[in-house]
Amino acid sequence: MRQEDPVATHAAHTAPDAGSLAMRRAIELAARGLGSTSPNPVVGCVITDASGTIVGEGWHERAGGPHAEVHALGAAGGAARGGTAYVTLEPCNHTGRTGPCAQALIAAGITRVVYAVCDPNPQASGGGATLRAAGIDTGAGLLAQEAAEGNAAWLTSVRLGRPYILWKYAATLDGRIAAADGTSRWISSPESRADVHRLRAESDAVVVGSGTLRADDPHLAVRGIDGFTAADQPLRVVLDTHATIRPTARVLDEAAPTLIAVAEDADIRHLAGVELARLPYDKYGISVDALLRELYGRGIRSVLLEGGPTLAGAFVAAGAVDKVVGYLAPVLLGAGPTALADAGIGTIADALRLRITETVRIGTDIRVTAVPEASPSAPTALKEH
Repeated sequence: MRQEDPVATHAAHTAPDAGSLAMRRAIELAARGLGSTSPNPVVGCVITDASGTIVGEGWHERAGGPHAEVHALGAAGGAARGGTAYVTLEPCNHTGRTGPCAQALIAAGITRVVYAVCDPNPQASGGGATLRAAGIDTGAGLLAQEAAEGNAAWLTSVRLGRPYILWKYAATLDGRIAAADGTSRWISSPESRADVHRLRAESDAVVVGSGTLRADDPHLAVRGIDGFTAADQPLRVVLDTHATIRPTARVLDEAAPTLIAVAEDADIRHLAGVELARLPYDKYGISVDALLRELYGRGIRSVLLEGGPTLAGAFVAAGAVDKVVGYLAPVLLGAGPTALADAGIGTIADALRLRITETVRIGTDIRVTAVPEASPSAPTALKEH
């Protein structure tokens, strides 16, 4: 039986080579599936022939459709025989709506497979062992951190049994999300607002609270993204404990599916025909844990949290924020609501410490991306042992 290739496993720590370039390309391809593959992961695959030339590329485009390896093998044709497959996630080893990718690689005559991240899903893992049993050289861990970050939503859902949560907000430099009179249009730049539609397009669900609904009557559907189809629209979710939403709310139109989460004892007689989820509630409103269980059961693996400070505080208090994206505008207000309300933090020692991973200029604003320092969903460079 062939053993795992230590060179491939540790290649991420050496200077870029042809293998690293191929895997980085596979990571780029995987990102094209964001927002359309749940409850499956995003995966990219690049196939090189015996000389190292790329002969096939593919990515997992849609849940239920062919996996990345199958697309790449189809593109490579006979040139795949004797070649190497670079895959961002360990090839699957089970038959679901599609066949096992490990067997497809074996049948195509691939002689070496390098994958970035081991599959933590017990129902699909074991592809690496199947490949080695067939005499195929395998390597794991190449650019594992980059690949894991690109697949953070799915990896989080597998490890924690809940969706991945990205909290997005826009604020002034003094931390205000609206003026004292409640007006907030527009704090952020047009470019920032367009960027939010990209975040929506990459998510399975967009969540707001009843306060945001009353103040802004948001639409929440994705607009202005090239190639985005109506079938890819994320689920619009409104947390409305007492079912105060009006039937004329924009979020109830036909542009995208909508779910209204209400308390178990809420009066819903005025919401005939609206999809509802009756959930328990606590001092913050609808229970965040109950909501996440509901969404997970519906196949939701990534959530964009767009609600106001009260809802954000409830998610932080529940330990359910995996990434923060803040758009900071060069504006001062001096009064008005701040981005985060009560999050159950009473002393500086209990503060949620973040690690900034990116700062980018977006129009006139600065987009800051950060993750909790001790996040249970933080991607890790998984390797086989």
